[in-house]
Amino acid sequence: MKNGVPTLKKPSKEDSQNGFMVDESNMKWTSILIIICILASLGYWFGYESFVENHLVYSGTGLAQGALWTPITTLFVHFDLAHLVGNIAFLSVFGSVVEKESSGKTTLTAFFVGGVGSLLVGTVYYGLSVTMIGASGAIFTLAAAAMLIKPLKLSLLFFFIPLGLVALLYFIFNVFAVLWEFGGNVGYIAHVAGFLIGLPFGIAVSEGEWLKNLGITILLLAVFVAIIYVIQISLKFLV
Repeated sequence: MKNGVPTLKKPSKEDSQNGFMVDESNMKWTSILIIICILASLGYWFGYESFVENHLVYSGTGLAQGALWTPITTLFVHFDLAHLVGNIAFLSVFGSVVEKESSGKTTLTAFFVGGVGSLLVGTVYYGLSVTMIGASGAIFTLAAAAMLIKPLKLSLLFFFIPLGLVALLYFIFNVFAVLWEFGGNVGYIAHVAGFLIGLPFGIAVSEGEWLKNLGITILLLAVFVAIIYVIQISLKFLV
């Protein structure tokens, strides 16, 4: 407070490092990726469905026939509004963390390497004829990197649950989805592959802190499981 007037304290380096600041302002390239996702998806939904499916959507068959650009373009196309909004939310949070702590170049590299790599794994798993769209695999790459960089980072979009815990829970869910062969039009194996691809990026960006941050994330998971267990036991006594 200065002269009786409240003042805002600019976040210090220590504030940023403690992981509890919610600052997602540095996301230039993340924002550009989001905008392209919106435009490509709108084009797919309204008037250009045939063009998008024939020229922008990825399949192993199309790649083998020479559509070498489709592993990139398909990342921006989304099936419906729920698919798009969910991916935008995750991309905005995890992408901003990676971009802030590294650079736009690293963020884009992780996004495209993870996205293309996850598609190729999906093709091996599901077959050449299966088409795959959306940025989910690429976003899982960013999620894994963010987990090893800022596991305690909070976001309103995730109801202030630490990002490390969010990333690990979604990874575990997708692993079980693959093992239990969940149905639907979701490429769970591509999500798992994207996450695993993201780990080396997180290790590189974390500047030696990745092992500690991984430990923090595992501890968060243990606390989460303990809370769920206590709630279940309490409900049994109440019923």
